[in-house]
Amino acid sequence: MKHNIAIIMGGFSSESEISLKSGSVVHNHLPKDQFNCFPIHIRKNQWVYVSDSNEELPVNLHDFSIATDNKIIHFDCVFNAIHGSPGEDGLMQAYFELLKIPHTSCGSYQAALTFNKRDCLNVLKAYDIPTAISYPLNKGDKINGKDIIDRVGLPCFVKANRAGSSFGVSKVYQAEDLQSAINTAFEHDDELIIEAFLDGTEVSVGVLRYKGEVTVLPITEIVSENDFFDYEAKYLGQSEEITPARISKIQEDNVKNMAKSIYNILKMDGFSRSEFIFVGDTPYFLEMNTVPGLTEESILPQQAACAGIRLSELFTNAILEAMAKNV
Repeated sequence: MKHNIAIIMGGFSSESEISLKSGSVVHNHLPKDQFNCFPIHIRKNQWVYVSDSNEELPVNLHDFSIATDNKIIHFDCVFNAIHGSPGEDGLMQAYFELLKIPHTSCGSYQAALTFNKRDCLNVLKAYDIPTAISYPLNKGDKINGKDIIDRVGLPCFVKANRAGSSFGVSKVYQAEDLQSAINTAFEHDDELIIEAFLDGTEVSVGVLRYKGEVTVLPITEIVSENDFFDYEAKYLGQSEEITPARISKIQEDNVKNMAKSIYNILKMDGFSRSEFIFVGDTPYFLEMNTVPGLTEESILPQQAACAGIRLSELFTNAILEAMAKNV
């Protein structure tokens, strides 16, 4: 008997278009002999099932069902392909947990924690995970540029605290440019984190539960053509993503062990992709994405391919792992 799978995509954030691409790739690669797949577009004003003929049917929010072909469809599992809110910040996870519907992402608490860069860093610092020196700032706070620079130095990064795909991120070289960067970040969130610049090799590490085991995928080295790994570098081809990364065996072991440790510390499930920068042989943790990009060109699928895992296997495994948790 085939399982009914809802693939949720879209969302409320600046990443909605990217999410639609990820969701489409998931839909195209899930084996149709195992699953009945239903693309569900999550929008601010409505949630709809989009059929192969582009007919849109409303989702019943009381039980997350749809009515089609004179029957009610309930779902055995939800594949979460929403980057940003509400798919990566815990809102969708909490909704499905209340309805007791299995889903492929981490738990609602883990999603909310990792989506909040400041809170996630503070939790991991208690476990002696190395991180950059940082300065928190909320909208309405008095801004003392000297205090900020005295703490984090120059250059530094100004980041929206709860945003993905490098939206609201600026690299600041001069003190007189700090306020402008802060203003830009506040366009995306009312909480900021300002971090010291770390000069070293940047890597991205995918970790997931694969066939019941926490598995670290081959590491990707990020070489941006721009000043840092910004939106254009991530999505418009202005970067080189090298898998496996050109790092030493010591660096590889250190970052794999740290990435797996972080996954376990945070009690993660599903996909994760964490970013690190090496200072010497020590990886410094930057952030974790719990719904990373899932297109053929995205980093985590590249890593899976390097490990010999096809997209159909990667996505099927995510569903089977999610359903196994609820047995």
